[in-house]
Amino acid sequence: MIVEMIFDLINRLGLIIILAVIISKIGIFKRLIIKKDARVLDKLALAVVFGFIGILGTYYSIPVQGALANTRVVGVMVGALLGGPLVGFGAGVIAGGHRFLIDIGGFTAVACGVSTIVEGLMGGHFYFYIRNMKNKWKYALFIGMLAETAQMLIILLIARPFADALALVQVIVVPMVIVNSIGIALFVGILENIYKEQERIAASHAEKVLKIANLTLPYFRKGLKEEVAGRVVEIIYQDIDIAAVSITDDRKILAHRGLGADHHRPGEPIATSATLGVVKSGAHRIISKKEEINCHYQECPLKAAIVVPLKEQDKTVGTLKLYREAEHSISHLDEELALGLAQLFSTQIEVSRVEAQEKMLVDAELRALQAQINPHFLFNAINTIQSFMLFDGKKAKILLNSLSILFRKNLSTQGALVDFEQEIAYIKSYLEIEEARFGDRLKVEYDLKDWHTIKVPPLILQPLVENAVLHGILPKKEGGVVKISSSILGRDYLVSIEDNGTGIEENRIPVLLAEEKKDGERKTVGLMNIHKRLTTLYGESYGMNIKSLKGQGTKVEVRFPIGA
Repeated sequence: MIVEMIFDLINRLGLIIILAVIISKIGIFKRLIIKKDARVLDKLALAVVFGFIGILGTYYSIPVQGALANTRVVGVMVGALLGGPLVGFGAGVIAGGHRFLIDIGGFTAVACGVSTIVEGLMGGHFYFYIRNMKNKWKYALFIGMLAETAQMLIILLIARPFADALALVQVIVVPMVIVNSIGIALFVGILENIYKEQERIAASHAEKVLKIANLTLPYFRKGLKEEVAGRVVEIIYQDIDIAAVSITDDRKILAHRGLGADHHRPGEPIATSATLGVVKSGAHRIISKKEEINCHYQECPLKAAIVVPLKEQDKTVGTLKLYREAEHSISHLDEELALGLAQLFSTQIEVSRVEAQEKMLVDAELRALQAQINPHFLFNAINTIQSFMLFDGKKAKILLNSLSILFRKNLSTQGALVDFEQEIAYIKSYLEIEEARFGDRLKVEYDLKDWHTIKVPPLILQPLVENAVLHGILPKKEGGVVKISSSILGRDYLVSIEDNGTGIEENRIPVLLAEEKKDGERKTVGLMNIHKRLTTLYGESYGMNIKSLKGQGTKVEVRFPIGA
């Protein structure tokens, strides 16, 4: 009889499993299951669904000795294990209350009603232990066995007469514990696939967004322009199954790829009120009907779209639009994808703005530095050349040539990087004039290695050499030596400028890198400016390294990444 009952329960369980497969495909049920921030109303809706499944298990039961062997617990326990205590309790009350209130026979109505609610609460308790576990169905199998064992004990405690309850439990305990626990495990496993499917979709979604972000990064860093937008929409269209994609600024279409390209042309003003509304409000909008797109071309095949703002800080500077051919066809995934891409593009646009501002700042500081070097050096250099013209015309001619080379290079220094050889030639022209000016008080040594293919930012090294001469060597009556050396250090090119001059007090070094120093009524060649340019170009680890001992000299080291 027990074996026969097991097979009968398995047949009835089949209906529940078929129902599990069906509801796992229903969109609204899937959304309820996967909600991580489900509201109370969402949980009550789940309680109703799983309570109904429990009631179905009651009706689809097997009469046994004046009672019923059934699969009612399957729906209640599954709801509890996946939805938590509120769902479990609610489903238990619905299914258990139905068993108690509806006269469908049996002396165990009260006991079964109570046990159903208790099992719902048990499942809700175990929900907290398994909610983050993988393969929940394995845990559900043993929890189901425990719950059905508890039901048997409740029947023995409540149902009367006790002898009839004991005889009933002896017959149904094995079939119901085995079949219902397996049913709970199967049901949980089927619904668990919803989570796995959602994870696969999310992973695919993230992969697409990151791939597109990686491909578009080099373009958006140039700003929101037609050329940039054209390349970006091409990338999006190739990687996403979409009818068309457009990018606009706040006034006109910048690029369009896909269906409708014959009349959605770059350069034309934005025509739709929906897009203009997104630009004005800064909030995205889903367009479900062709009439809402309001395209002037009657045969336009585009019938649904999502329009998402592109922002620079808090200002909307453009839009990203994804189109589909059928009305009401913009899915939740399309919405998430468009919002994700727009967020990344907005970040890239903002980065391009910041980089452009930093470049303008550096260029302005470089021009200021050039202007700062020119006046006082030019005045002293001309005086030196005039004095040589009185007794050494040949030397004066050489110095005049060095001065012209020096200022020609200074005025033409506009690029981000120059050859190290060019920077050294610039320094040598400067030092040749200073050596002529100060005679034996200034000596220069060079120890340059592997410098032929190295590129460096302009006007980085010359100001450091000038500081060594003016503030290191010249304050000493006997003068001193400036040594310029270089070598490869790992992946960097190391350049050091060392003097045996007056040195710097140790506590002054951080100040020199933090603010511009004043000398009398004029500013000196600012170390802070050079330090900032280095860190802006290459990162914080590439700032200047200054070592100095008061009265003994100073050594300044700078590094440039090779190949930068």
